[in-house]
Amino acid sequence: MGKIYRQNYRIPFYETDVNHQVKLPHLLSVALQVSGQQSLSLGVSDEDIFDQYHLVWVITEYDVQIERMPRYGEDIIIETEADSYNRLFCYRYFRIFDQEGNQLLSIFCHFVLIDFDTRKVAQVPDDLVAPYEATKIKKLIRGQKYRDLQEAKETFYHVRYFDLDMNGHVNNGKYLEWMYDVLDIDFLRQHSPKSIHLKYVKEIHYGGDIYSRVEQEGVISRHDITSNGELNAQAIIEWEKKDV
Repeated sequence: MGKIYRQNYRIPFYETDVNHQVKLPHLLSVALQVSGQQSLSLGVSDEDIFDQYHLVWVITEYDVQIERMPRYGEDIIIETEADSYNRLFCYRYFRIFDQEGNQLLSIFCHFVLIDFDTRKVAQVPDDLVAPYEATKIKKLIRGQKYRDLQEAKETFYHVRYFDLDMNGHVNNGKYLEWMYDVLDIDFLRQHSPKSIHLKYVKEIHYGGDIYSRVEQEGVISRHDITSNGELNAQAIIEWEKKDV
């Protein structure tokens, strides 16, 4: 187990959807900001890592389990813990609680460090993660298995300026937005996500064209994002019917 860091957060109007629930891509971004605040407090901020090692953090996988989505105006607690790491991967938990202490979401992330210039994965320096008190492990934690989509419905998008993050690549949350966007609005009004497995395969750059593809069977939707004939991301989302 690693050090635990917590922050309070109130869900603002502009981060909610037509169901008055927080937009999950926004919540993931806020959670990452909280982990950044922890890193800053420990003296290993993104700027420190870049200056010392010329490395940047990249998320490769999310496993999200949802009891209930936070709603507009709700005060929540975002907790994060850098749990463990091995030679190539770091694993971090985020947990979202309401004010009564009920856990609303659990988010498990896989991170890698990449060289900013070569974009190649770098080994994790022990001294870099030491302040988090994360456990060093030997095994690789395997994520969800995905299959190729066979008869997918696809929608075309062009990558725009505001889709980019500070590193000049498409923001992580944008992939999930593209995946939501191909689902029917009536389905989205009537259902909430119960679990999400999301894997990032290859970065998307500014000015490119992408296809968001989906296959849906009941409350299970399978997604991928492709560009230039290559796979960029995959996801499996399990939905549940909302209480009326």
